[in-house]
Amino acid sequence: MRSYSVRDVERVLRLSRGTTRGLIKAGFVKPARGARREYRFSFQDLIVLRAARALIQAKVPARRIRRSLESLRHKLPASIPLSGLAIGAVGDHVVVRDGEKRWQADSGQYLLALDMTLQDGVLQLAERKPAAEPAPVHDWFAQALTLESSDPDAALRAYRLAVDADPRNAAAWTNLGRLLHERGRKREADEVYRRAAKNIGPDPLLLFNHGVLLEDLGNSAAALAAYTRALEGDPNLADCHYNLARLYEALGKPQRAIRHLGQYRRLVSH
Repeated sequence: MRSYSVRDVERVLRLSRGTTRGLIKAGFVKPARGARREYRFSFQDLIVLRAARALIQAKVPARRIRRSLESLRHKLPASIPLSGLAIGAVGDHVVVRDGEKRWQADSGQYLLALDMTLQDGVLQLAERKPAAEPAPVHDWFAQALTLESSDPDAALRAYRLAVDADPRNAAAWTNLGRLLHERGRKREADEVYRRAAKNIGPDPLLLFNHGVLLEDLGNSAAALAAYTRALEGDPNLADCHYNLARLYEALGKPQRAIRHLGQYRRLVSH
């Protein structure tokens, strides 16, 4: 069964390492350890992490979150796509939408004749009104995620379709740029990151990935600026602190290098 790294969690769920480690420390998820003692997450762990963040934002009591997510974990088959679930709060209950089904995570009780939408971590319920079935929307982003390891070229095509369908999808832009970079298509990746910035603004993970690419293109000054802007949006991006420490050391600015290296060590040790 495939497992996922902390970097995968950052990329797929848009969670910083600091947030992920905080959710682990709080007991919401218990990842396995790899050969070098690094965290390795199962597919179900990804779902639980995403749900925990949304429920914390919805101010559900921590004890109920733990109990509900533990129950949810046992009900999740490995084949459910991340995009196929919506998890949030109704009052202090954790509620799951899986396709047409709506059920309480802790009791398993189904909720019938209700329409539910997830907004800012809170599930909104309303009486269902008869309506024509909408045309299905193809989830190009979810398809691209599943294709990355087996067919990268098809994944690139799916990511391009994802950003065409939703130009505000920061994760799709970020993954498209990263995958182009990994395949050696650096100039195309640079263009993707610049187009993404015009559509979604200063997204921290996008800026971090662009910084890595700019370093590979030999533009250290632009990379430093990208890393700095990324930390303005998310000060807990550990790898961003590490890369800044390297750059400042190379530029002969040891005090700044030490400060960012200290931040990196603090974040990865928690």
